[in-house]
Amino acid sequence: MNCTYFGKCASCTLYPDYQQQLTLKVERFHQLFKKEFDIFPSKEEHYRARAEFRIKDNSYAMHTFSKELLPISSCSMVIEPIYQLMPKLLEFLSKDKLLFNKLFRVDFLSSLNGQTLVSLIYHKKLTSNWKEKAKELKERLKIDLIGRSKGVKIVVEKEFIEERLNVLGREFRYLQYETSFTQPNPYVNQKMLEWAVKESRNFGGDLLELYCGIGNFTLPLSFNFEKVLATEASKTSIKTAKENARLNSISNVTFVRLLSNEVAQALKGEREFRRLREVDLDSFNFTTVFVDPPRAGLDEESKEFIKRFKNIIYISCNPLTLHRDLQELTKTHSILKLAVFDQFPYTPHLEAGVILTQ
Repeated sequence: MNCTYFGKCASCTLYPDYQQQLTLKVERFHQLFKKEFDIFPSKEEHYRARAEFRIKDNSYAMHTFSKELLPISSCSMVIEPIYQLMPKLLEFLSKDKLLFNKLFRVDFLSSLNGQTLVSLIYHKKLTSNWKEKAKELKERLKIDLIGRSKGVKIVVEKEFIEERLNVLGREFRYLQYETSFTQPNPYVNQKMLEWAVKESRNFGGDLLELYCGIGNFTLPLSFNFEKVLATEASKTSIKTAKENARLNSISNVTFVRLLSNEVAQALKGEREFRRLREVDLDSFNFTTVFVDPPRAGLDEESKEFIKRFKNIIYISCNPLTLHRDLQELTKTHSILKLAVFDQFPYTPHLEAGVILTQ
């Protein structure tokens, strides 16, 4: 990646040479797991579809290693729609006092098909006059806009974009809202989805998914199973996941807002939940569980619970906690497939996936 700010901006911390940084992360992973695994690289630049920048001295800015703000004119990480938009947006904003005054952060969310949502965050109260100016900006740059200040949120037209991902020849449509979690690297995300679908193609039966989010993995995986029960703690994510299932005409998935430990309690008959009143748990023939936990990995109760399933699909954003969890899971299951996905180039972070079976 060709970036003039490397070594100053704290966002990228590993070598500017892509292959060199990937080799380092792969070696670290191999030392930890001591097993063979598939490697899925990223694009070398213009790969990130979500980004946020501070505003300083009439310019975008990123934090340095000493936590100071470094003015920048561009960012090679962001995907092309954001990269092309950044200078045009700043030029428009800097010429309009109402839109630029006390603006302290700009957030971008974009898609592979070019839809872009921009959130402008202020240290001032927003008024109806701001919305009128923002409408003009929206029309000029063909983007969607949200304005935020303390206790105030103004949506100019809509607060989401639609992403379209191709998974093994089938297109999936996803509504991605401003505040919902989405995989930041859509190019690698497609590789992760393809890997999960391909490696579970012959599992059959039904699938239980924990931490389903907005249905990123749920929708493609639903074609491998008779029925899917997908759970998530976030009310907003569950609402969006249901929208995404309808958008893709997928009808064999039941989404329920539950914590992972609550799912375990319900399936073991230890506790009843009103949110499950219309769900016939006994009708499911679960052969497989899918987990995509936060960086902390699985808690002890969840690890014990998922051992009851014949197949486990585990997506991890932290190889260290994945390695820790596998110490327990491999007491009852064997590793069938292992893979790494360079979701976050030029950083120490590495996404991983593992398929286990009894």
